[in-house]
Amino acid sequence: MLLVVGPLLPAVEASTEDGCPAGGERASKEQGRRSRRHHQKHAAEELWVFGDSYADTGNLGNLGRELTHAWYDPYGKTFPRRPAGRFSDGRVLTDFVASALGMRTPVAYKARRRASRETLARGMNFAVGGAGVLDTGNFQRNISAQIDLFQAMHRTQQRGCGKRTALVVVSGNDYAYAADKDNGTMQAAIAYIPTVVRELREQLRRLRDEAGMRRVVVTNLHPMGCTPVFTRPLNYTGCDPLANAGAAQHNAALRSVLAALDPNNRTFLLLDVHTPFAAFLLDDNNGDSDNKKFKSTLRPCCESFRPDGYCGEEDENGTRQYTLCDDPGRYFYWDDVHPTQAAWAAVARTFRAAVKSFLST
Repeated sequence: MLLVVGPLLPAVEASTEDGCPAGGERASKEQGRRSRRHHQKHAAEELWVFGDSYADTGNLGNLGRELTHAWYDPYGKTFPRRPAGRFSDGRVLTDFVASALGMRTPVAYKARRRASRETLARGMNFAVGGAGVLDTGNFQRNISAQIDLFQAMHRTQQRGCGKRTALVVVSGNDYAYAADKDNGTMQAAIAYIPTVVRELREQLRRLRDEAGMRRVVVTNLHPMGCTPVFTRPLNYTGCDPLANAGAAQHNAALRSVLAALDPNNRTFLLLDVHTPFAAFLLDDNNGDSDNKKFKSTLRPCCESFRPDGYCGEEDENGTRQYTLCDDPGRYFYWDDVHPTQAAWAAVARTFRAAVKSFLST
């Protein structure tokens, strides 16, 4: 960009591909500090998303109805009124965090070649359904590989020059994978918590120290035992206490990690989804008007006929093998794992102010 000082001819300032000023031996430290302050003041917000299906806005390829439900009816029923790769009837967590920043949802990595330069400048979503902190057996890029993609696109970094924010969404695929490998036992999943959190710590450090993120927002785990995959065996009358205990243990470990990485709370924000999820799912008598809007919290809107079936399943004749509620807005869960758009909207109202405040500092 051009910096004009008094009547002198404009001097051309070198910059990186994302508009951050490039360093140079001849540039003074004070000049560098002024340049960074100028770019921070005038740079547009950027949101870079890493994670799984709670954040994915279209990165999972269409591999057929059985493997990639989100590209088939009835997904996308509410928004955008057609299947578009979101694991819900409509918008997901990424959409609401972007809204809290006052910006549009960043483009999915899979759709980057069709996006304008202006759109690409606002960030990108690398999150993909089935991903974990570590490998989950779903053949999807884990969070480390997603960060690798980001770094490959931004080889020249200058920390702190822009309003670059990372959103990291972890919703439990690592623990589902660990349990499946051990015949579905939650004890194996709980034993895996230190390994997962240790790797998550390393990836959060990378985002701050290597990827140039000014702010990093990371979710804790929702009460996993209240997802319909756990409540269905209980006839949707209660939650699995062991799975919920595992989520609480993960969250405690994550809090310790963030306290060690960022004692002054300058870079990392713990996005607490556990508390609002629990308020809606576990306490039917808390008097909250939002809570009353959900007709069903433990039974999904889209329910497969069989316990091992899935939302959107059809038989060989194209006949539906699932039931679908009339109004997803009255249900907290859309399918056996993912919330409805209405649920995400209700949860987002509880953290919107905190996100805006943290990222404005």
